[in-house]
Amino acid sequence: MRILFLLFAVLPIIEIALLVKVGGIIGGWNTIGIVILTAFIGAYFVRREGIQTLQTAQMKMQRGEMPGKEMVDGLMLAVAGVLMVTPGLITDTLGILLVLPGTRHVIARYISANMKLRVVSATSGQQDSPFSHTDPFAQQRDENGDVYEGQYTDKSKNDDDNPRLR
Repeated sequence: MRILFLLFAVLPIIEIALLVKVGGIIGGWNTIGIVILTAFIGAYFVRREGIQTLQTAQMKMQRGEMPGKEMVDGLMLAVAGVLMVTPGLITDTLGILLVLPGTRHVIARYISANMKLRVVSATSGQQDSPFSHTDPFAQQRDENGDVYEGQYTDKSKNDDDNPRLR
């Protein structure tokens, strides 16, 4: 919730203040020119990287592989596209960071590690966890690391007929 507040309330105020400050230094028309130029450059790179990512994903799917990395790249490129067409210097900078392959992969690696950490901690059996023993999306891995999804209910906790609970 705080992130949305920052995104929709605080970031535009900071963007406007920065645009006014930069406009005072280099001139208003030069500032507008920079914002428009970065939007065009960003759109070009988003398109180029997006096509390359799509081609890589299609090749992986033809080989029967899951294009997980390409899906994350595609999502990040979509976010970069939105950031690049949003007028502002901060959003353009963030968009450029998501468009460039080097920084995009670093950010994706960080996000993936953070998401895995949350999933592992959420499924570790905590009582207040939304992922309880009756989780309908539970996953089990076999010795090869393959994931088998399934649904189960732990009836041993509330079953009066269970001799182990007497």
